Order: sequence, then structure tokens, then C-alpha cells
Amino acid sequence: MSINNLDSTNSIPSQSNALSADEKYMQRCIEIAKNGLGTTAPNPMVGAVIVYNDTIIGEGFTSAYGGSHAEVNAINSVKDSTLLKNATIYVTLEPCSHYGKTPPCADLIVKMGIPKVVIGLKDPHEKVAGNGIKKLKAAGCEVNVGVLEQECAEHHKRFLTFFTKKRPYIILKWAETSDGFIAPEPLIREEEKKPYWITNTKSRQLAHKWRSEEPGILVGTNTVLADNPQLNIRQWTGKAPTRIVLDRNLRISKDFHVLDGKQKTIVCTQIVDTTKYVKGVSYKILNFESQLPQQLCNLMFEEQLQSVIIEGGSQTLQSFIDADSWDEARIFRGAAEFQKGIKAPKPTGRIIKQMEILTDQLTILRND
Repeated sequence: MSINNLDSTNSIPSQSNALSADEKYMQRCIEIAKNGLGTTAPNPMVGAVIVYNDTIIGEGFTSAYGGSHAEVNAINSVKDSTLLKNATIYVTLEPCSHYGKTPPCADLIVKMGIPKVVIGLKDPHEKVAGNGIKKLKAAGCEVNVGVLEQECAEHHKRFLTFFTKKRPYIILKWAETSDGFIAPEPLIREEEKKPYWITNTKSRQLAHKWRSEEPGILVGTNTVLADNPQLNIRQWTGKAPTRIVLDRNLRISKDFHVLDGKQKTIVCTQIVDTTKYVKGVSYKILNFESQLPQQLCNLMFEEQLQSVIIEGGSQTLQSFIDADSWDEARIFRGAAEFQKGIKAPKPTGRIIKQMEILTDQLTILRND
């Protein structure tokens, strides 16, 4: 499924000057690596390109989790393997050096006799952390590290945040009216239990695309009670994210969509009475009186969720802003006015993108 001019939020900063040969091939690595977005986690979405005599003879990106890594796919795509002994392989991230679900990529590069390896950036994972580079150099490979390092770091922002900050890459997302409200007064829709749309259909489809790209989505109790959201990707294709629902006192009844068992769901609560739990839903006990965003970050880290979209409500979003536990804010502004209601959060950050989506305005902030 596609949307015309539906801009990606994972684009690479444009290059103002002419690229060197190494930079040109590394940029290609980044471009093809994006094909793994939403499928590779907890593995990084790596891109690899193999060049012989200034010609690309093979390329690949990381398969869905459990499948082959980018280097393996690139090597397997080369029709004449004898060329590998005089080729260069480019990769966005340091080749792995340990056994996981697949053998080490560094070992395969050495086995195939590839003499030169160009790497975007080192892998911060404790099982790699420079060991892949050491293994390649020990085998006699020429290794060049740091080509388009900033661009590769931007591409691998989820993976890097997860392993350096021990929490997911956190994306705040909401829609607000032209007069700055995130929702009307609760009494207006108390009996409806359905969303009150601020944005147009194209913006909503983009939001579903984003959900397919991240492994987790988090909402608060009031959002569920007011909107009864499904938090799925029914307007896109791909894998639905794990739903994380805050429900301190288990006010959400089993007839709400988030408890339908159709996708993995974790309910965070302070109620320990398991007789009140809904079958097929996972429950986690948290202390709602103390550093809740930090507790949630720890929980999501334990669940191996490298990135999470937080879709509301206003109190939940603001709690992550106040705790300085966020990386991006994606804010839709629609043409509607409420005049009164629930005020939208007010984060401070660097604007990295602004665009129009029909009648809506999208602003993306980065918390540097």
C-alpha cells in the first residue's frame, strides 16, 4: 500500500557536496537498509553493498528477525563469487563477531576472502563492540571505519539508543487543533467511546504506517476510555506493534479493543488481584507514584522493544516530556478548533521536518 508524497521520517540528511566513492556506496547501504524497517528488531537494520572495479556486484539488507544478516544476503547475491577476493564490502554497522541465531558475519567475510571492509560506525552491543573489527584486521583485511558515520548513526538511532541508554527510542505522537487542543472536553463524547478525529484520512494513514515501523505503542487509561482505540495497522501492511496500556486501577473493561487479544498487549497496573485480569493479556505491576516514565522505559527495555510510539493522552505524553525521556515528537496540527478542551503538550526541541498533508501540518521535533 502506498501514499503519494508520504514522506519518511527516517530520511538521510542531504549531502551538499559531491560524495567520495566510499561515501557514495555507504549512502546506498543506508538506502537499502531501510527495507528492514519494522521487521529486523531486535537486530539492527543494516545495509551492505559489495563493489568490484567500481561496480556494485552485490547488495543486501537485514532479513526479518531470525533470518540472514545484511552481509550474508549481499554475499549470496553475488553471481560470480571469485570476484569477492578483489572486492570491497560496505556496511552501515560493524559486522557481528558472535554466534546468535546466525553465525558471525565477520567470519563469513574472512572465509570469502574479501580484502577490504568499509564500516559506517562501530556496534555498541557488548557482544560486538569492536570485536568484529579486530577479527577482520587479525585476518588481514583492510578496515576503514567512520564513513558517513553521522548518517549511519541517524539511520541506526533506534538500535543505538537501546544499547547506549538502555531504553527504547521514544517517539511522542499526537494531533492537535489549530487552537492547541488535543481533545475536546470529556463530556462531549462520554457516551460515544470512539475517536474524535482532528486530522484528515491521509494523516491517519501515515500514523498507521508509523505503527508498522515500531515494535511498541503506548497509551494511557483516559485515551482508551475516551476513544476505544484499536492501536493496530488496519490502514497499512506489516506487523502490528505490542500494545502497552497504562491502567492503574483496571478501569478498562474487557469489551475495549485493547484487550481483544488480537495482538500482544501489556497492561501496566498497581492491582495485584489476578482474578481481575483478562485472559490473553500480560499484566505488569508498577508503582504509579514514583518515576513512572523510568519504570516504563525499564519495562520496555526488558521486553526488547527498541522503539515505542507514545500516542497519548496529554498527561502520559507530558510525563515523558517532564522526565526528558523522549527522542522525537511528531505533531499533527489540523484545521479544526475546539475553543476549549484538553490542552496539547508543549515540548521544546529542534525542528527537523515540517510538511503539509492536505489540510494538516506535520512538525517533527528532535530532543537533542
